[in-house]
Amino acid sequence: MIVAVLPEESEDSYSVVLPLKAPLPETKAFPYQVTEYSDDYELSAAIDRSFNQYSSHVNAENELYSQFRYTKLTGFDYNDGDATVTRRDPSKILFENGKYYVWYTKRDTPIPPVGRFSNDYKIMETSADGLVWNDTIPTTDWDLGEIWYATSEDGFHWEEQGVAVARPTYPTPGWRAVATPDILKFKGKYYLYYQAFTEPSGVRGDYCPVGVAYADSIDGPWTHVDDVVIPTGKKGEWDQFAIQAPTPLIHDGKIYVYYKAAFNRPHTVWSGIGLAIAEDPLGPFQKHELNPVQNSGHEICFFPWKEGVASLTIRDGSEHFTIQYAKDWVNFEVMSITEFMPTGPNAYIPDAFADNKNGRGITWGIGHFINFRGKNNDRWHSELYRFDCDLSLDVHDPEMKDHNYRLSPEIYFQFGLTDKQRKRIEESNKRQNK
Repeated sequence: MIVAVLPEESEDSYSVVLPLKAPLPETKAFPYQVTEYSDDYELSAAIDRSFNQYSSHVNAENELYSQFRYTKLTGFDYNDGDATVTRRDPSKILFENGKYYVWYTKRDTPIPPVGRFSNDYKIMETSADGLVWNDTIPTTDWDLGEIWYATSEDGFHWEEQGVAVARPTYPTPGWRAVATPDILKFKGKYYLYYQAFTEPSGVRGDYCPVGVAYADSIDGPWTHVDDVVIPTGKKGEWDQFAIQAPTPLIHDGKIYVYYKAAFNRPHTVWSGIGLAIAEDPLGPFQKHELNPVQNSGHEICFFPWKEGVASLTIRDGSEHFTIQYAKDWVNFEVMSITEFMPTGPNAYIPDAFADNKNGRGITWGIGHFINFRGKNNDRWHSELYRFDCDLSLDVHDPEMKDHNYRLSPEIYFQFGLTDKQRKRIEESNKRQNK
């Protein structure tokens, strides 16, 4: 039984005994107060999702909902932002030897990238100032990149330690660039998976398979495997050109690598997420028969959650800017929709390799922001930053559950109409006024 008592200062104080589950009222209208038996009503599709798809009908109680807070990292130099130095696409963060470790793509070139994408997604032959890409001049922000790493005692100030995985010699995959790394620890050894470029990115497309390097120590040295570990698909398959952003976790004693492939080009970019599974970190990997297992996501972050796996699904696709969950690690459902999700993120995931079917979630990570410079925004580089959130079963931070951020008008006006759009509207107005 439930006893309801009014405050003592009320002149009408009284106690009333209520049944634990009151009978449904005669009216068929949905009740004002949501209770544990509100889903006994006949529900619309939208309200049914609230009760039966998401873990809670309100964001404040949804464990897989969060907003994100951002902090500029210290310790990294970007050469005064002249776009000759870039750091992007960080790995998962590990904590060992009393400090945090992160790996990332770093490009340090004499001049910034010279390529600019044309309408058919190919690199224009020259930049605005007439420069042409070559063996030392990059096409894109990640072209000619290598994998570097840094350490930190607090997750805010970092000390760069140097190159972890350099570009191998020709013709080993990755000789043009090794980029977008992620880390795996398995049976006491370490493995870095990365995009292995054998041509300048953007000349034909952003084409690459996955390579891997391994080490006995978290500080290296790292040894390249001289062959592709996860190949692109056959001609006509959805991932025929690129296997990007490899993200390894351990499930049921096996290596699960989630990856992105952007397909249906050139007119529409549709990113899907695939899954490849292996008994051994060096393969062979078998792609899942249901690939792609997610229909959205340009930049992704996966982490164990309870007995399954959760993901930040960011940009591109019909379910972008969502947090998703798959109890069986394959069939994902949207658990929340959020705002200002991190770009290029990965997270500190203490139980990423625990394989204990009790994933606890994440509270912080690192991503990258792109900085555009130059008259035509043709000078650009990326910088690492920290994000914080509450997607954890062990932390309760109500501030992270706030929603409906209100931005200043100036931010919205930055996304104004283009000259082409204004011209179209003006011509439409003229025709209408005739």
